[in-house]
Amino acid sequence: MTGWVPVCRLDQIEVEGGVAALVEGAAVAIFRTHDGNVYAMSNYDPCSQASVLARGIVGTRGEVPFVASPMHKQAFDLRTGQCLDDAEVRVTTYDVRVDDGLVLVGPPQES
Repeated sequence: MTGWVPVCRLDQIEVEGGVAALVEGAAVAIFRTHDGNVYAMSNYDPCSQASVLARGIVGTRGEVPFVASPMHKQAFDLRTGQCLDDAEVRVTTYDVRVDDGLVLVGPPQES
């Protein structure tokens, strides 16, 4: 991925919710948290081997924003993709920004 890809309007993502989008061939889940932050990560849950993370439950553990997979409930840090329940598991995260109400997804972040 070389640039920023427009995905949706911010108001199309419910607070504490997620949406899935195909971004240059990759299934990406975009989340909006209660504090107004927006995060993007792979929609693929490596634990259940299904593209379901956008339908997960968004919350926090202490100061860590996470999404819990709707399949087996493993929690993934929205900032880093690290599984909070298994140190060996991580999902790809993407740069994301909001410009004038439009959500744009950028390249994958370095792990």
